[in-house]
Amino acid sequence: MLRTLIIDDEPHIRDTLSKLLTMCCPMVELVGEASGIVSGIEKILETNPDLVFLDINLKDGTGYDLIHALQPLDFKIIFISCFDSKAIQAFRLSSMAYLQKPFNPVELIGAIKQVENMKVKEFDLCLEALEENMRDGD
Repeated sequence: MLRTLIIDDEPHIRDTLSKLLTMCCPMVELVGEASGIVSGIEKILETNPDLVFLDINLKDGTGYDLIHALQPLDFKIIFISCFDSKAIQAFRLSSMAYLQKPFNPVELIGAIKQVENMKVKEFDLCLEALEENMRDGD
């Protein structure tokens, strides 16, 4: 089972994703939700998830702020957001898992499988590549 946490500042997004995970992903155990950076860090430390669905733009900062506050990471991330085309390309180039809102159940399952198969070191390299690709896109 993948102990999973959802961090998004929109309650209806957390609710939709939670329902989709319950219906489509029996390998996922939802251990909590958070609405921002501060509450997200608290929930991560409290629940010790294997996987975090992380919105990029939150009311109290960005998903990147959360990542940098918790280095080194001991969980994997699937980013969720309403990306523009440049951001989507950055994610593809870095091989990072992401889901675009509104969620597609087939893409959700694929993103979970992608992350499940990654080793921590590979995940760290993808995260570094993502940050570089995002900077290059500015």
